[in-house]
Amino acid sequence: MTKLKYTLLASLLLTACAHIPANQVAQADTGVQNAQPDQSGQTGIQAEAPPGTAPAATPVVLPNVRLSSGLLYEFLLSEIAAQRDNGTVAVDSSLDLAKTTRDPRLAMRATNFALKFGQPDKAVEALEIVRETDPGSIMARRMLSSVLLHIGKIDQARDELASLLKADQSHSAENFIQIYQMLAAYPDQAAALKVMRELAQPYPRVAEAHWAVSQLAHASGDSVLALNEAKQARTLRPDWNMAVSLEAILLQKTNPQQSLDLLRNYLSAYPDEHEIRMLYARELLDQKQYKAAREQFQYMANKNPDNPEFAYAIALISLQLNDLNSAETELKQALSKGKKDQGTVEFYLGQLSEAKNKDQEAIDYYRQIKDGDFLVPGQIRTAYLLSKLGKLAEARQILHEIQPADDQQRAKLAMIEAQLLREANQFDEAYRVLDQALQKQPEDIDLLYETAMMADKIGKPAVFEELMRKLIRIKPDYAQAYNALGYGMLERNERIPEAMTLVQKALQLAPNDPSIMDSVGWGYYRSNKLDQSVEMLRRAYAGDANPEIAAHLGEVLWVRGDKAEAKKIWQDSLKKNPGNEPLQAVIKKFDPQ
Repeated sequence: MTKLKYTLLASLLLTACAHIPANQVAQADTGVQNAQPDQSGQTGIQAEAPPGTAPAATPVVLPNVRLSSGLLYEFLLSEIAAQRDNGTVAVDSSLDLAKTTRDPRLAMRATNFALKFGQPDKAVEALEIVRETDPGSIMARRMLSSVLLHIGKIDQARDELASLLKADQSHSAENFIQIYQMLAAYPDQAAALKVMRELAQPYPRVAEAHWAVSQLAHASGDSVLALNEAKQARTLRPDWNMAVSLEAILLQKTNPQQSLDLLRNYLSAYPDEHEIRMLYARELLDQKQYKAAREQFQYMANKNPDNPEFAYAIALISLQLNDLNSAETELKQALSKGKKDQGTVEFYLGQLSEAKNKDQEAIDYYRQIKDGDFLVPGQIRTAYLLSKLGKLAEARQILHEIQPADDQQRAKLAMIEAQLLREANQFDEAYRVLDQALQKQPEDIDLLYETAMMADKIGKPAVFEELMRKLIRIKPDYAQAYNALGYGMLERNERIPEAMTLVQKALQLAPNDPSIMDSVGWGYYRSNKLDQSVEMLRRAYAGDANPEIAAHLGEVLWVRGDKAEAKKIWQDSLKKNPGNEPLQAVIKKFDPQ
């Protein structure tokens, strides 16, 4: 080592360990100690600590330690070890140095090494040295409390935090918020709440203390305590937006209108509180008060004319209100203002064009999407619209060009292609597409179901039954599989007892499903139990006025002799569903006039 390097290192160490005369006392955490209350005067100060009163600074007299070769060696050893990621040596050497010198700065250095290398117990040792040698250091108390919480010593952490609050009463507000942030990360939230309540108890006039208790009570599931504490925080500081927003959020589930009233009243006094207005607008959306929500977003848009996000939000609300012209205007504004995710805007413009029956315009918008979350949905909508326009081959080509992100999306694309083929009455090709996809993913639940149903559609009952039974083996609680298998037998009028067992099993799994009730009712009809059939089919029809259920109910009523009621049910359903083929077929069969 050259003399120059030795001199520099010695100088660094001397700076760290030299004695400071009494008239040059160093204060730890001067930034915290000298902080002033905010201009509103709301600092959460205790009655026992008048506003502006700071705790008397405790002098820090640093040790007068002679620089020896041993100290220098320990210092260099810990530094080099830390640079080489040798945590054990770095921590042990720096901690030994802190214990030897009793210098709070070297103890803090040991703390940093201990935390860096994941040795929290050693960090506690080092911080205790800082606390003993520099009792006025608020930062050291915070760090020690945080480390104690990290290693699960919550009672010791509580004592440290109580001392911190007592020592720094002029900053109680900030301290309670920081303590909440520490306790919010503690795994046992009930224990964290208990500690926070104990810490807050001596500070009944500190709004932040009530706010912190409320937050932890909410996290612990104590909604009553959470709301009461939030109200106390707001009462103490009615202008504090964090207290208002917390109370409003807590009120959402139990009294949403009161929550809205609270936010609206606050905004009447503080109209420029952006976060509260945003919360108010979102709550209005949650309550489906779309016009009022749009007014709030419009207010924010007027205040921030260059922000495309507000135009986008207004557009989506206009879509909910079916105000298509306003939605189009706002979406185009969002696009022109350069919304980052332009693909999202283009997707919704495509949706808007579809709503206006402008299919080619919609396709043009979807094709402008180049990346992002809406790229694949846009391609799928393009394929659907092309199919609708009679360009099935082009639609299928687009689907084939999509690179699926995973097996789930791969199966979905196959089912979409099959759906387009089914709508074009190409049932055999639809089955082929599904069967090929199923061979690659033989246990995919949705593919099994769709392939089985298509097999039944093209007259392959054996394949249909084989696939449905496989599906039931894989997912024995899949009600629709039992229902489909049983109903297929009922439609073919074969193995009626077995079919009834299957559809009744389905009803047991999904007792409120009208389609399954319809199957059970149809099974009673096949079993010549007409009264039970009518009763079950009425339940099904009440749950879902589906034309096929209407056809079944009417047929059973007709056979039972209630022809007038059967006609009425058929005709009422036909008015609502004039093109339904099963309904038309049953009417033609029983009442051809």
